[in-house]
Amino acid sequence: MLELASIFVLGIFAQWLAWKIKQPAILPLILIGLAIGPIASLFTADGSKLIDGDAIFSGDLLFSFVSIAVGVILFEGGLTLNLKEIRSLAGTVRNLLIIGALITFIGGGVSAHYIMGLSWQMSFLFGALIIVSGPTVVIPILRNVRPNTNVNTVLKWEGILIDPLGALIAVLMYEFILSTKHGADYPTEVFQDFFITVSAGIVSGGLGAFFLYSLIKNNALPSYLQNVFTLALVIFTFAVSEMIHAEAGLMAATVMGIALANVKLEELKKILSFKEDISVILISVLFILLSSRIDIIQIEKLGWESLILFLIIILIVRPLGVLLSTIGSHLNWREIVFISWIGPKGIVAAAVASLFSLDLIKGDTQIDPKEAELLLPLVFLIIVGTVVLQGSSAKYVAALLGVKRAEPKGILIVGANELARKVAQVIKDHGTYVLLVDTSAPSIKEAKKAGLKTLQANILSDQIFDEIDLSKIGKLVAMTSNSGLNDLACTWFEKELGETNVFRLASKEETDNTNLPLPKNVLFNARVDFVTLVQLIRVKNPFSEMSFESQSEYEDFRKEYAKRMIPLFLTGEGDEFQFITGYTSKTDKLTSLVYVKKPNFDSETVADDDEDVEYIQS
Repeated sequence: MLELASIFVLGIFAQWLAWKIKQPAILPLILIGLAIGPIASLFTADGSKLIDGDAIFSGDLLFSFVSIAVGVILFEGGLTLNLKEIRSLAGTVRNLLIIGALITFIGGGVSAHYIMGLSWQMSFLFGALIIVSGPTVVIPILRNVRPNTNVNTVLKWEGILIDPLGALIAVLMYEFILSTKHGADYPTEVFQDFFITVSAGIVSGGLGAFFLYSLIKNNALPSYLQNVFTLALVIFTFAVSEMIHAEAGLMAATVMGIALANVKLEELKKILSFKEDISVILISVLFILLSSRIDIIQIEKLGWESLILFLIIILIVRPLGVLLSTIGSHLNWREIVFISWIGPKGIVAAAVASLFSLDLIKGDTQIDPKEAELLLPLVFLIIVGTVVLQGSSAKYVAALLGVKRAEPKGILIVGANELARKVAQVIKDHGTYVLLVDTSAPSIKEAKKAGLKTLQANILSDQIFDEIDLSKIGKLVAMTSNSGLNDLACTWFEKELGETNVFRLASKEETDNTNLPLPKNVLFNARVDFVTLVQLIRVKNPFSEMSFESQSEYEDFRKEYAKRMIPLFLTGEGDEFQFITGYTSKTDKLTSLVYVKKPNFDSETVADDDEDVEYIQS
């Protein structure tokens, strides 16, 4: 029990560490697994491991647990695949799944045979295992790098779809190894197995998705049971597919996820959030569990030849596969080079390699057990190597090639209340993209009536970064009545957008306490809270706009009319918005100031007319 509990604790710690160092979680997970497994055996008195996966799960139990866990992970990945994203790049992704996979299979197999001296059978099994990439390693890299839409779409779809395909090819290769023992007619059986596996996966996954969709759509499931029922149904669909044919479950889980992702189902957001939490736990346990199973002797047997094999795979095999797959595509050479560089291996490669090594080491086939012992550490070497090298360099390579997203100008407003809608309308009228996010259905409905782009979601949820197209967003503006939520929203998006691009309204404490200096990110650089601003914008034509020839003219205007208006934002060349905050820079390129008139806060008489102030009604 202590070992199992330790794996859970260490797994979550590794996830936190990955977030802290901005690396895919697979890296610290594997390193921790190796540290408590094979490396620890060097320092214990009896040469035992601190934690041994084989001691926790053994035989068929380990096989079943790993298989089901991978199926759930692939289902969660499938839930993020919307077919609208891939319409213009479908051919490229298709080629990567066919041509790219074939090149990796052949190139990896031939290289392993001649460099590592493995038999042809074992070499091509290795080639099949390194086909897979995986969302658990690709998506964190994409989130950190933020490449352009073309690169992001291709790598995300390839990473998720190639998992079941690579596992299927690996299973077929494994079946070939088993068939040689019995003298089976393999060419006939392989096509039969392939057809049955794919068909069983597609049909089972489709039926599972349709059944779940029907239940939720017809309110046949209470909301508190939707998440757990979905998890149970995914496992059931996986198991039924596996009963029809081995490894059809991975295909079924992926198909089920993709099918649900492309139907209109509001409850999907809650299901996806739950599945993300489950996937984090399963990934954490799996990687530590599987990497702890490796023995130090197996690592020592790899030798320097394994490093040469690794370099050939990432510098020759992967680029060749991408190059042949992107001929005639809409991608430019810079995007092709970057995609060629990003090909990290993930959980499915580790899981399937672990499963096969268990059987091959037994010696029931023509494969030498000593040769079979190299399979797992060799695959883990490729996983660790690709994640470390490609994950750590991806951001610099993207910047060098110029494939990072162009600096977005759009504005994300937290809140769809009356104030947020009014401000969003002004921003939209100036030609700037604006998106309002709120959990309130009535507020979202009113914003839609006004013709504004909206998203009903929790701004603090983990999946918000997947639901929002950040390629369009450059600034966040928190304008809710909850000052705590405003502050947390800024903190949540600070790493994505930068601390100088997240703004919020002043809190009640900041407006009442004049001795307390205003933080630089407070909107409008004024001591006015949400309630005060709502009252101001309820008057007729509350917003006004004034044009200037220079920065000095703008400063003079502000000094003269400081008690009669609140500056909101400045517009420059190309209608770029600059919110008035402590970060506001001085520039002569400013063309106009949008402001809201305010009542007499300082007990001074305010003229009824504005003849001395020339403004353009917004």
